[in-house]
Amino acid sequence: MPIYRIEENEIHALERTSFAQQGLRERDDLQALLKARIDVIAPDTLVVAEEFGEWDESRRRIDLLGLDKNANLVVIELKRTEDGGHMELQAIRYASMISTLTLEKLVTIHARYLERNGIEEDASARILEFLGWDEPDEDSFGQEVHIVLASAEFSKELTTSVMWLNDFGLNIRCVRMHPYVNDGTTFMDVQTVIPIPEVADYQVRIREKKQKERESRSNSHDRTKFDISVGGNTFHDQPKRWMMFHIVTTAIANGVSPEMIEETIPRRSGLFQVRDGTLTADAMYAAIMENDTGGKIELARRYFSDEGQVAHFAGKTYALTNQWGREAPEAANALAKAFPQLEIRIAPVE
Repeated sequence: MPIYRIEENEIHALERTSFAQQGLRERDDLQALLKARIDVIAPDTLVVAEEFGEWDESRRRIDLLGLDKNANLVVIELKRTEDGGHMELQAIRYASMISTLTLEKLVTIHARYLERNGIEEDASARILEFLGWDEPDEDSFGQEVHIVLASAEFSKELTTSVMWLNDFGLNIRCVRMHPYVNDGTTFMDVQTVIPIPEVADYQVRIREKKQKERESRSNSHDRTKFDISVGGNTFHDQPKRWMMFHIVTTAIANGVSPEMIEETIPRRSGLFQVRDGTLTADAMYAAIMENDTGGKIELARRYFSDEGQVAHFAGKTYALTNQWGREAPEAANALAKAFPQLEIRIAPVE
């Protein structure tokens, strides 16, 4: 949306231009202007280094390295292009490279920056004053690395990537800089496009909620292991899938048909892959893969189909599913009740 000038009851749109048309280069002009007024794109930030690239075996350099009021490092990348290029990927690489910086090291880096820019101040004192600290605190320093991307425009691919990355805990801001010209004077419209300022707090809460939900789902996986006894054999510290494998294969070996097992735990769908004939494990694996639909995990890998794992009964070959979750103990107890001769006993490992 253009910027308008109101004049004598008339509204005139300012002419949209480009940094290139105005002769503004990224490093020599735009970067120099913004480092002197970094609050334009990154409020409450102190520029501590420019063209920073103090890492081994890399020629890459951070346009501007900053520090925010919470002692977080800030990677600031600038582009005058109309799509932002691949600056988000570049900035993520930089963020990972500086994530191990210490406060002591940053003071040394900032001292060189001050010297190069003719600023006669003590680097340590300047940083401490900015942070409002009385003394250095390494434990509170650099807990996060934030990223600011500033460009004339951003592609849809870039903004989609940034929003997805922010959902997973990164802190990336996209700041759009549109240059305009009027009567020979160049103006710049600066807008934060990600996160949208009016809903930034809401987006943060949503992001935190999503992270907690992901953590909850991750932590909700029941990884309980079991000691089991079946058919006179004992197996210790078994995951649920192997508990069910030992119980079911022992049952089949002792004359319990797979059909009877399916009737005992009817809620379990896809309990077996079944093929006619007495097949080897390799042949069974190949037969199962004939029905593979190209998912992330091969269909045959969802069943016990390796050597020594397939079962044979009444002229057929059976491969038991290895996809067992919370229902496994209930299924094991149902089999124990239905076939007492197997003397099935299970006990969770504390």
